[in-house]
Amino acid sequence: APTYVSKYDLTEDLKEGGTFLLNCPWTVEELEQHLPGKMKRDLARKHANFYIIDAAKLAQQIGLGKRTNNILQGAFFALTKVIPMDLAIEDMKKNNYNSYFKKAGQKIVDLNDQAVDLGVSAAVKVEIPASWADAQDTPVVEPKGITPFVRDIVLPLDRQQGDKLPVSVFQKHGVLDGTWENGTSAFSKRGVAVKVPKWDGSKCIQCNRCSMCCPHAAIRPVLLTEEEKKSVPAGFETVPAKGLGKDSPYFFRMQVSPYDCLGCGVCLTACPAEGALTMTSFEDMKPEQTLFDEVAMNESYLKKDVINDKSVKNVQFAKPYFQFSAACAGCAETTYIKLLSQLFGDRMYIGNAAGCSSAISGGAPILPYCKDCQGHGPAWEHSLFEDNAEFAYGFFHAQDSIRKELLIRLEAIKAAGIAVEAVEAYENGWKKTETSRTVTDALIAALEQAEQTEDVKYVLENKEYLAKKSVWAVGGDGWAYDIGYGGIDHVMAQNRDVNLMVLDTEVYSNTGGQSSKSTPTSATAKFAAGGKRVAKKDLGAMLMQYGYVYVAQVAMGADQAQTLKALREAESYDGPSIVICYCPCLEQHIKAGMGTSQDEMKKAVECGYWHLYRYDPRRIAEGKNPFQLDSKEPDTSKVMDFLMGENRFASLKNNFPDKADALYAKEVEDVKARYAKYKKLAED
Repeated sequence: APTYVSKYDLTEDLKEGGTFLLNCPWTVEELEQHLPGKMKRDLARKHANFYIIDAAKLAQQIGLGKRTNNILQGAFFALTKVIPMDLAIEDMKKNNYNSYFKKAGQKIVDLNDQAVDLGVSAAVKVEIPASWADAQDTPVVEPKGITPFVRDIVLPLDRQQGDKLPVSVFQKHGVLDGTWENGTSAFSKRGVAVKVPKWDGSKCIQCNRCSMCCPHAAIRPVLLTEEEKKSVPAGFETVPAKGLGKDSPYFFRMQVSPYDCLGCGVCLTACPAEGALTMTSFEDMKPEQTLFDEVAMNESYLKKDVINDKSVKNVQFAKPYFQFSAACAGCAETTYIKLLSQLFGDRMYIGNAAGCSSAISGGAPILPYCKDCQGHGPAWEHSLFEDNAEFAYGFFHAQDSIRKELLIRLEAIKAAGIAVEAVEAYENGWKKTETSRTVTDALIAALEQAEQTEDVKYVLENKEYLAKKSVWAVGGDGWAYDIGYGGIDHVMAQNRDVNLMVLDTEVYSNTGGQSSKSTPTSATAKFAAGGKRVAKKDLGAMLMQYGYVYVAQVAMGADQAQTLKALREAESYDGPSIVICYCPCLEQHIKAGMGTSQDEMKKAVECGYWHLYRYDPRRIAEGKNPFQLDSKEPDTSKVMDFLMGENRFASLKNNFPDKADALYAKEVEDVKARYAKYKKLAED
């Protein structure tokens, strides 16, 4: 099993005779095998008081899932004795009440109190062997494909040793102007999950739904030919591919990256085949990292004859240009961004509004946007709440102006009798998503072989602008519904080919959980502690009024195919588009946990809390209704069950019982009114 470069030198700052507590799944006897040599030497030579605790296992046992904070805090105070234990326990439990009662109720308070009591006595003392003082350094391997930039800059920063880097290192790698190598998240290899999914090929139906909804691109389908199977590492077991035609020459495997997986379990809840995925110990799954790195990440194994955007299954064989982000485990936002990158990533321009989506997309040194072996990939930049739509609009205008000049030059090149066929093919096909890259590559190849006139040189110098660009403004509901709405309205009104993706968590997720205009009636949030009193703003319905804006509302967990179709239609529409994506979030306090985020979307749609639709102006010219309601007739009797499954709603009953029922009733009426409005639109 690979052992990757340790992220942190955990014992470097340990003082002589200091206390060191290690949270790990190993017994005292297993430490010899697992601890790095440097750590053993430090613990022995500094005469440390060494303790271990398996907080993850204890949290599971008492019903706290992955929440280990109070167990470890209890252990901390028990070992350090910085304040009297009776006072420490009293204060910790008082803090539990203040932190959890209003949001989650007394049961969660009690569980956290139990965690405190458990943590106080759970640490196990380790007698450090004398041999550790002379322990040898543990052999480590670097992540596959590591670059000098990553080795010299990214890994030291990732280990929190950035203050030791001299300016000369940045000068050496040419980053003094602020440029940064992309795709660096592939080298982080955090390995933070206690359990990760294990694939069983005999039970898998090869639908690729698990890959579609993985927030971190840590589980991917792979197709191999019979010949390719001979060259992959031992252990890469496959089964005959299904659903690709009876004469398909391919073999299939769903491959997990143990070190990149966060163990959220979303893939299991989305999987329709019982037993195809099972959560397995990280230690047991570590050997599969090599299989992921050498096969699933190897672009030479991508099957271009299979990859297309027509089905969930086929699109998941495409490379994700957004991978291994620092998003929360189970995050719904990243599932949409990842899919967007698989569809259009090799030619995307992205303006990203401030918020969670920008924090997890551009958190140097770990950048999840990456490029392919041809050097193609998204051009990403972070902007502000108030001007992100305009910022992306600027992307559109910049590349559009350059291409207009290129088209003028190409006309001159054609008139001169140079590469005439390639120029004509480009002029006829560059605007079409399915042909743009092909005709662009053919044009570049033809011009590189042609006479190097001034016009030819100009086109080749600006060749990156030849392919059709997919321009997107991405952000959350704080941007789209609130602070940036004026800019969105302005950009959509221009009737230009700019696309918007709204990641709707119904609250300001990144800045502390404040209420937004997307927050629905009766939901609690900061600035709406007593429950939101007015209905959620209907952003989609407002923008439909223009008549020439493509508008869609999607929820991946409810209908993956509809999500795919909406993104495909939005991008292909030669005009403004907006896709509003439902995103369950930690700030919603889902009682079943973020591992069920995809299921939560499904419940929201089934009860009518959220609706799926597409408004396509192209249908007007065809004499058809532009509005299509994609979700079925909801069962509104289940709305209250849905609300009570999230503590943002349920906590209202605990804290404001006198007003809760009235607000709940209003939310149910809001749900019914929205559906009635959409149903009428679909019937007109």
